[in-house]
Amino acid sequence: MSALIAYPKQAAFGRVLPKNKIYEHSGANTRLKDLFVKQVEQIVWQYKLAPETVHLPAHPGVPEIQIFSIQLKTPELHCDVLRCIDGAIPFPIVFELTFDGRTQVVAAYKRPNEADASRWVLSDYFATDWLPMDSERTAMPLALHLGGLYEQLLQRLVPLPARPQETLAELVARVERVQAKQREVEKASARLAKEKQFNRKVELNAELRKLKTELNELKEAQMTGSRS
Repeated sequence: MSALIAYPKQAAFGRVLPKNKIYEHSGANTRLKDLFVKQVEQIVWQYKLAPETVHLPAHPGVPEIQIFSIQLKTPELHCDVLRCIDGAIPFPIVFELTFDGRTQVVAAYKRPNEADASRWVLSDYFATDWLPMDSERTAMPLALHLGGLYEQLLQRLVPLPARPQETLAELVARVERVQAKQREVEKASARLAKEKQFNRKVELNAELRKLKTELNELKEAQMTGSRS
């Protein structure tokens, strides 16, 4: 499934967003402003996916979906820049980054804070590989409401397939557990490589095998039962 979507013409917004407006809304510090200056050429609010533009009803947490295109000065964009923009715009956003004839789709799972609906919670950012800018775009997914559309757009970016009946929130949480477990595996591998004592190497090897089994179970597309 391609994450490059042919968004409908009636949803086109095409408004350039001045960087200083984003600074003002988010209270960016000097370091963050420097990142914008060094890494970002231009930010365009490209599409507004809303009930009046795509004829899908709003959904709790997803009143609209915004598509932002960011022209970069460098091939790298710090996630803090995206977090700053996400913090300034009170809607879920899908970013399309462009640099040197290539494009990349990036987004975090963004949802209202359960304790304070005026605040938003962001997951880590998920991204496609860099693709040629002239890559063919796929039709916008069919959905019953904007919440369902947002889930389908995000699932194209998440590096694991959803399990049957798994919600987007559950999938994102599982991806975060996979990343944490991967870090545990890497630390255990490093400890094993440095260990000189045979008995301790045997213990560390057993620990590493257990961690790798747990990691594989987290990655599996189907839930697995507990193993004895």
